[in-house]
Amino acid sequence: MEIRKATAEDFDTAFDYIEKLWTYNTYDKEVIRKVYQDVLANNNDFAFFLFDDVKPKGFCHGTFFNTFWLSGQTCYISSIITNQEERKKGYGGKMMDHVKDLAKERGCHAIVLDSGMPRIEAHRFYENYGFEKCAYCFELKLD
Repeated sequence: MEIRKATAEDFDTAFDYIEKLWTYNTYDKEVIRKVYQDVLANNNDFAFFLFDDVKPKGFCHGTFFNTFWLSGQTCYISSIITNQEERKKGYGGKMMDHVKDLAKERGCHAIVLDSGMPRIEAHRFYENYGFEKCAYCFELKLD
């Protein structure tokens, strides 16, 4: 297995993963393309794929930021997605291990993420990996 940093040429593959994760949203592909380009250009963001031979097994995106809550640098995982038909094969753990390495390199004190309430299987994965439930996530959409 190999971790490959996401590139502009990978956009269509990344977009497929994004649509798989948040199926309750509809996406304007060109708006997401701009977000993806911004992620690739930002030194505080990361995006990568996990490959096994030539086929991608997963996609991950996150960012680093300072927070008073966790007393300094923190890594936020915005999305970590594996192919549904290939879950429970260790791919999520491999990606999480890579995020942990990136976070340690940046001097982060913690890794945080949020997850939709219905994603019970994902929650089990996060807890088995070592994450603890610590907060509720709220959103306020702005027009």
